Amino acid sequence: MSCDVMLIAYDGSDNARRAVQYAGRFLQSERAIVVTAWEPMVRQAARMSGLSGVMAPEWLPDETTEDIALSDARATNSEGLELAARAGINADGRCEESHSAIWTTIVEVADEVNADIIVTGTRGRTGLRSLLQSSVADLVLKHSHRPVLIVPPGR
Repeated sequence: MSCDVMLIAYDGSDNARRAVQYAGRFLQSERAIVVTAWEPMVRQAARMSGLSGVMAPEWLPDETTEDIALSDARATNSEGLELAARAGINADGRCEESHSAIWTTIVEVADEVNADIIVTGTRGRTGLRSLLQSSVADLVLKHSHRPVLIVPPGR
């Protein structure tokens, strides 16, 4: 299949790596974007403290200190770009701060770039856990009005 713009959601997981490989194998595009959504550490800590009573960190990133979550996202995105290149995909990379949910960020970026298709891996939950928790891929599929290629986990 050939398209103008392909968006690849990449989080560094084995399933995301597999999705990049499948995108290179089955899709062609004029433009590809590897997007890594990230959430600032302060927000992660605040969310976790509400769940488990963990205290929020005393440090806050400032102009001289980059948020470690952003640093990790940049490294993850670079890895995704390298995998894309090895899969024959010429892609640009983007790290996007998530203000609500990771899936929302992916859908918003796809809308912004007018992606023809979104490519993502899935966590591959089964049984009761799959009924209780939707994966990011499931939520992207449910809330995007674009085609979504969801690559299942390998064996």
